[in-house]
Amino acid sequence: MADDLSAVARFLYEAGTLKLTKRTGWWMAGVRDPESVAEHSWRTALIASVIAKLEGADPAKAAFLAVWHDSQETRTGDVNHLGKKYAPSADPEAITADQVAGMPEVLASAIREVVAEYEAKESPEAVCARDADKLECMIQGIEYRVKFPLGPGQRVFRLRG
Repeated sequence: MADDLSAVARFLYEAGTLKLTKRTGWWMAGVRDPESVAEHSWRTALIASVIAKLEGADPAKAAFLAVWHDSQETRTGDVNHLGKKYAPSADPEAITADQVAGMPEVLASAIREVVAEYEAKESPEAVCARDADKLECMIQGIEYRVKFPLGPGQRVFRLRG
């Protein structure tokens, strides 16, 4: 059991690195100090719960899915939209399985299941969490635009994927 708890402690430490992992897409857009993956995931979870409530889905489950949606980025880093076109795609479920190896099975299986549900995109809550992910990014972009307005002659570049 002590080994199982050591694996949990290692995972919790690893998950904490998401507080320091900056969202790279914002760097590419010229934001000098972008939000972290953890900050993004927190607001994504709030938005997911709101969307789910409005859609008649389970808000707690949608928020739970959203909390875990980028947990694999402890291993891959935050690969922005443009980078995903060129970098080989890492399998979130395989990464998660590696992250939870050695944990008590009741916990490991719960984490694997929540990631699998999010990736399957089938349940109403997974759809709400995925929509929340995109909506959070849009809201963050609006906030950066207000915080860092463009000067005369400056243009925002648009990436097409």
